[in-house]
Amino acid sequence: MAWEMARRTVQDVQRQGRKVVFTNGCFDLLHVGHVRYLQAARALGDFLVVGLNDDASVRRLDKGPGRPLTPQEERAEILAALACVDAVVNFGQDTPLELILTLRPDVLVKGGDYTPEGIVGRPEVLSWGGEVHVIPFVPGRSTRGLIARILSVYGGKL
Repeated sequence: MAWEMARRTVQDVQRQGRKVVFTNGCFDLLHVGHVRYLQAARALGDFLVVGLNDDASVRRLDKGPGRPLTPQEERAEILAALACVDAVVNFGQDTPLELILTLRPDVLVKGGDYTPEGIVGRPEVLSWGGEVHVIPFVPGRSTRGLIARILSVYGGKL
């Protein structure tokens, strides 16, 4: 979804008295940790918007060599297919702050590797009466871990 369409959609949802939740990430190789995280985020409101790092911003985050493994268009399509996700919006900035300011969600959510104070957009969301939540990680489930398991099973050869 383009930013302007997402902004209008969020405003429509909020005018209906429904709560908009926002989270963001790379979601490179979707795994059960991602799915449980997104389901928990969606449970905090009525409409979940996922800000998706574009390919260039994933590379700048230094997630590892060759990342992202899945192109942004495919990552967006996979996320949008999940029942708990209502909208996916790509962003190319180093942080999602500009997108958060554009959408003005009611709830901002990040994963367990963040402290509330370290969440980008927290002061802004709180300033307009919103909420900020940290959702714990699913132990032992991460994209890096998945890549490591694949490499250990196949020894770099398929």
